[in-house]
Amino acid sequence: MEKDAKIYVAGHQGMVGSAIVRELNRQGYKNIITRTHKELDLIYQEEVERFFEKEKPEYVFLAAAKVGGIAANESALADFMYENMMLEMNVIHSAWRNGCRKLEFLGSSCIYPRMAPQPMKESCLLTGELEKTNEAYALAKISGLKYCEFLNRQYGTDYISVMPTNLYGPNDNYHPKNSHVLPAMIRRFHEAKESCEASVVCWGDGSPLREFLYVDDLAELCVFLMNNYSGNETVNAGTGKEITIKDLACLVARVLGYEGEIKWDTSKPNGTPRKLLDVSKATVLGWKYKVELEEGIRLAYKDFLEHSMKRET
Repeated sequence: MEKDAKIYVAGHQGMVGSAIVRELNRQGYKNIITRTHKELDLIYQEEVERFFEKEKPEYVFLAAAKVGGIAANESALADFMYENMMLEMNVIHSAWRNGCRKLEFLGSSCIYPRMAPQPMKESCLLTGELEKTNEAYALAKISGLKYCEFLNRQYGTDYISVMPTNLYGPNDNYHPKNSHVLPAMIRRFHEAKESCEASVVCWGDGSPLREFLYVDDLAELCVFLMNNYSGNETVNAGTGKEITIKDLACLVARVLGYEGEIKWDTSKPNGTPRKLLDVSKATVLGWKYKVELEEGIRLAYKDFLEHSMKRET
């Protein structure tokens, strides 16, 4: 990407999109286009088409999405599938129709089969059944990835995709019901510490293994791939390291200074037993994450405290 190229970041107010904007600014890209949800609702095709016809962005980072944890996914299956499929198809299709030079689609590691061999390689896509607790979201993301691939194959476009592991960091969603596991723990343990609660209850039995990537590391990879990768196969984004949910809870409690008991509600779902990405492809391309988990949690908690008025209640 040229430093003066016209770059559209879809979803710039979200955790991933805002990190990409920060990284682009850090690297000296100045011609960045953004629109708030109020200014441009990506679900509506006509609005998206008008925007692309007017602005003609040369490069697009598609980070916009409807996201949430297990509870949010299970309670709004249809919404997660419809909204994500509509917005991604509208953006990708309009980018193609208006001559976008390159597009990068941001997906999720939940696209891989529930019982995929670990660590999960990019090639294991569509080789088994999806995890039911986030199937709707996964199907939408798979559709976006495949549409990029099919445009490449049919029309010779240069559209790529990246599949991040569990993300956390600045501008995360700390909603008490709709957030992902790590931000949910940060909020829960913070509130328990503030109110001197004797115990905190977490979902499941704590046995699932998860991988976590600091969002600014992902943003660096996203810009790197836009400049250095072309291909139909997606690229995994992660650390290659995993931790049990139980150990994660203990780590968050320690970083935040909560000293009470951690209890487990085994009537609640665990989700996928293990989810670790094979990141050898990104490594061979020349990228590696920088922020270790404990440091990242400290940074995320600092951001949480500094932006307490912006938390969803």
